[in-house]
Amino acid sequence: MSNIDVLLGLQWGDEGKGKIVDFLTPNYDIIARFQGGPNAGHTLEFEGTKHVLNIIPSGIFHKEKQNIIGNGVLVDPFIFEREIIGLRSKNLTPTKNLFISKKAHLILPSHRMLDASNEKAKGKQKIGSTLKGIGPAYTDKVARIGLRVGDILKNNWIELYNELKNAHLRLLNSLDDNFDSFLIENMSFYEYEEKWLNSLNTLKEFELIDSEYFINNALKEGKKVLAEGAQGSMLDIDFGSYPFVTSSNTITSGVCSGLGVAPSKIGRVFGLCKAYCTRVGSGPFPTELFDQTGEKLRQIGREYGSTTGRSRRCGWIDLPALNYACMLNGVTDLVVMKIDVLNDFSQINICTKYVIDEKQTSQIPYSLSDNIELVYEQYKGWQGNLCGISSYNDLPKELKDYIEAIEKHTGVKVAIISTSPDREDTIFKVNI
Repeated sequence: MSNIDVLLGLQWGDEGKGKIVDFLTPNYDIIARFQGGPNAGHTLEFEGTKHVLNIIPSGIFHKEKQNIIGNGVLVDPFIFEREIIGLRSKNLTPTKNLFISKKAHLILPSHRMLDASNEKAKGKQKIGSTLKGIGPAYTDKVARIGLRVGDILKNNWIELYNELKNAHLRLLNSLDDNFDSFLIENMSFYEYEEKWLNSLNTLKEFELIDSEYFINNALKEGKKVLAEGAQGSMLDIDFGSYPFVTSSNTITSGVCSGLGVAPSKIGRVFGLCKAYCTRVGSGPFPTELFDQTGEKLRQIGREYGSTTGRSRRCGWIDLPALNYACMLNGVTDLVVMKIDVLNDFSQINICTKYVIDEKQTSQIPYSLSDNIELVYEQYKGWQGNLCGISSYNDLPKELKDYIEAIEKHTGVKVAIISTSPDREDTIFKVNI
């Protein structure tokens, strides 16, 4: 019997999970998404082409591998259909290797309206929602009134849909008299709803499965499964920088509830971090840089959301936050992404501790407030191009010093280093 390995982000998302899932997929039989929804954007680059996935697992480009959208994922059929059209334009046949959990919850058009209304009502306190309907859909799930993928097969589907939609519209009417002026994908609510309902036909083309049985039976057969996370650990609903978080559990424990596997089945945990830090939207970000250095990171790193297009806030790597994420996830293997973004820096800083009330600490406080002072260690930059380097031993000494400092402070070995967005520019420090 096999264990299920996990790959997830350790910061505020956008760590480059799509590339590494795609890169590791040849080592696995099944790739399974366990949480999140179309608010996630996993970017893959190979053969000179950029690919962005929102809901579909990042192993989909490997035709011989099975991909599963697990029960913990939210599915918007309209966005799903758009992804499928994109895959088919690349001569892929996703109906052959993509399976969808019947228990995955649906994002309705009215969920997206509620998301926009809620964010508008927050004013300056808005959390920076992607307005994809994630929060309202998870709210309905917890309130036990949500609709799931398996419900579209029921004879009374339209009745169930209209009942929930009308409840949402009544709530919207009480919150905002002008809610019907909101646009979804540049369409009115009813225009979008028509396309959304039609997109259910694409969803029905796929095999809808009891994913918990599918995955556990695969593990019994000795198949290798990789669980793919979305967002990042610092956006976890319980342990992230609340309330500026997403609406699901983004950490390793979310694999158990998001795919239906026992904790004892968890194997290796690949935790991804950038060589620096970024964050999209509102919320605390202790190491954020507001100067030319921050802008330089943004420009070199092309730090703009693959789903939203929003510019990302940038700063130095935050080791107290990284240690926290490693602890929560039980990380066995660190993966350092976008190291090449630091190629031109003569000096690189690492935040090793916080100072709170004049006391140094390496622990994350209850509230990541503005009263935190930072303790930095400075490292000399390597100031050179990494193109063509395929062995860790051939990397510049200064870069290896930087990597080994991360290992020293986290107590976790770095297994993989990414030196460009392309899948080929990936260096193994240890055997996988």
